[in-house]
Amino acid sequence: MTAPSLAPRTLFAADALLPAGWARNVLLSWDEKGRLTEVLTDVDLQSGEAGEAEDAIRAAGPVIPGMPNLHSHAFQRAFGGLTEFRGQAQDSFWSWRNLMYGFANRMTPEALEAIATWLYLEMLEAGYTSVCEFHYVHHDVGGKPYADDATLSLALLRAAEKTGIVMTLLPVLYQTSGFGGKPPREDQARFIRSTDNMLSLLQRLTPATQAQNAVLGLAPHSLRAVPPDSLKAAVAGLHAMLPQAPVHIHIAEQTQEVDDCLAWSGQRPVQWLMEHAPVDPRWCLIHATHMKPEEYASAARSGAVAGICPTTEANLGDGIFDMPLWLQHGGRWGVGSDSHATVNAAEELLMLEYSQRLHLRQRNVLGGGLQPQVATSMTLQAVAGGAQASGRVARGEVAGLVVGRQADFVVLNAEHVALAGLPADSAHASHVFASHRTSAIADVWVNGRLRVSQGRHNGHEAAKQAFTKARSQLLRAA
Repeated sequence: MTAPSLAPRTLFAADALLPAGWARNVLLSWDEKGRLTEVLTDVDLQSGEAGEAEDAIRAAGPVIPGMPNLHSHAFQRAFGGLTEFRGQAQDSFWSWRNLMYGFANRMTPEALEAIATWLYLEMLEAGYTSVCEFHYVHHDVGGKPYADDATLSLALLRAAEKTGIVMTLLPVLYQTSGFGGKPPREDQARFIRSTDNMLSLLQRLTPATQAQNAVLGLAPHSLRAVPPDSLKAAVAGLHAMLPQAPVHIHIAEQTQEVDDCLAWSGQRPVQWLMEHAPVDPRWCLIHATHMKPEEYASAARSGAVAGICPTTEANLGDGIFDMPLWLQHGGRWGVGSDSHATVNAAEELLMLEYSQRLHLRQRNVLGGGLQPQVATSMTLQAVAGGAQASGRVARGEVAGLVVGRQADFVVLNAEHVALAGLPADSAHASHVFASHRTSAIADVWVNGRLRVSQGRHNGHEAAKQAFTKARSQLLRAA
């Protein structure tokens, strides 16, 4: 959908957000593989000694690192907005899940590819440069396997390749409907795999992911959906094949999940996981909303990333993650758009900070120390944590704008009304907190290739039409 850019492999930014903070007059250069070869600061283009830098592309505004999206259920993008009505005396995550299952069971490979293509394009236009796809619809209607067991996984990989977003594919292991090995529900049939079948799928997908520089990992859905023996065997099998592969798991999202885990094991979900699974920096704990202080401490010590999905957690009434306590223990974190109630990297940061303010009745909770600007502090932490969770730090690809890492970055539009006339750190803060649902993004580069120009991906219209058609067909099939 987007051809590789033929533009010069050098960009000059008056301001750029580097891992140590904001820098002035920054020159970014990258090689034909999209890896940064130079990150120079205080470059004087008027000195007559700038050499090739004089031919560099001029950024339209401040440059920030591309944001990893560490949690996505792509098919749910077409479901967004369709459950915002009161259907019973007390709506909850669990009533929403029943409606979502009905939608998932109408999904076709063609529809999934169209939905994911539009979603990944939206992500790029919204400042995400990579995505971790937590993929659990595996089979045809009724649970019948496709002739090619990887059919739906390959549809997602094609969507990522067409748009240019970098993919971490996380096939989901789902076996039971509740703690203690409760048999799966009829409407979960499309998700179910044995452990051996999952490991076979990972073997099938390994060459396909390697061919497009995607990362392959595993997502045990949750403790309620994967019995202990299966969890142990699946993770061991994954790391025997792919030693650095990421492992993502839903954990402690809802209070009912905590209560059910206590009834089953006598332990809370995170407590059980820390004591019974080899949790380490390869792991990402999605949501982890309901933890005791000692669970925050042990999870942070493990090196695992906390995957926070603020707009989805708000949409589903999950609760509020205690970010100050997590940071007190040195925990790493990143953000995801999950069910795609919102597809906007800046808005996830806004919601995260605002949830902390509402909970603590304070302001500017997540700024401080060396980075008092909240937007600056949050962006640097979310990029680092998201890159780790995506499995791309282990491959030496992503760690912000650093020599040797991938050239993934976002150029803000200095002429946007929310940013105009402001210094870089304030313009960035306005991008996060004051752009009022209008995009302040000019360009997005992934792996040294221009994927979004002047706010638009060049496949925008075709992908939008295909998405609209696919959603209409799914709704008619209800």
